[in-house]
Amino acid sequence: MSSTAEDICGGGVAKDSKTATDRTALDPAEEYKMDNKRRGLALIFNQERFNWRLGLNDRRGTKADRDNLEKRLKELKFEVRAYDDLGKKEVKDRITEAAEDDHSDADCFLLVFLSHGEKDHVNTYNDKISIEDITSPFKGDKCRSLVGKPKIFIFQACRGQMYDDPVTACGGAGGAHSVFETNEVVVEASGVHTLPAGADFIMCYSVAEGYYSLRETIKGSWYIQDLCELLQEYGNSLEFTELLTLVNRKVSMRSVEKSRDRNAIGKKQVPCFASMLTKKLYFRPKK
Repeated sequence: MSSTAEDICGGGVAKDSKTATDRTALDPAEEYKMDNKRRGLALIFNQERFNWRLGLNDRRGTKADRDNLEKRLKELKFEVRAYDDLGKKEVKDRITEAAEDDHSDADCFLLVFLSHGEKDHVNTYNDKISIEDITSPFKGDKCRSLVGKPKIFIFQACRGQMYDDPVTACGGAGGAHSVFETNEVVVEASGVHTLPAGADFIMCYSVAEGYYSLRETIKGSWYIQDLCELLQEYGNSLEFTELLTLVNRKVSMRSVEKSRDRNAIGKKQVPCFASMLTKKLYFRPKK
């Protein structure tokens, strides 16, 4: 007994075992298994309007983000469930339902939250909800059928001074008029922390903490626009963290050209992501 213990403590047996484990488990090319029957569930929580008690302005342009995301995720064969302007209880109910689903025949899980946010929470229609409350139901001790599978969370979550959309009213015969809306950039200050969530999670944010996030009042946010464009072009072929790095680059090349706030002219934005993935993530085409 003492000899065996001494051998192990001395490092001989343990060292050989570790070396063997490294050889078999740390293949840098290893990918997540993505050949299940289903790609997986994707939830989109789109918050455009808020209860007046919260003192938050409407997020014009967010419907374009929702529609764009829904289209691209369906192209990647996700089952998409999109919800608009839900209250906190309804959001938590939809999250609980998703966490209690059987994901055994799915490749992964994805959730997007489009809203205002600050520090460790984002806003529903009538109250704030913590990022921990959004992510924790999908951790391995609570959602067994997603253990070892990638769990992707995307937050276009911002806060700060908002601006009304500029419109031009043109008078017509009989008092009728037409309204032409221009696609102006709105500056939002982000306060959402990049919080780790656990193994096989990846947390994607529209902007690094403390910096400006930018949204166009017709086309939607810069981040979601560019994410969707690159998903369309490379979603089936490029490793996901490499795709997110391209999104960072593409967004960073933009600058504000038109805004009511003169101080916003020339503003830049860089998204960020925190990866707890343990393998490469590809959305290989489904047969």
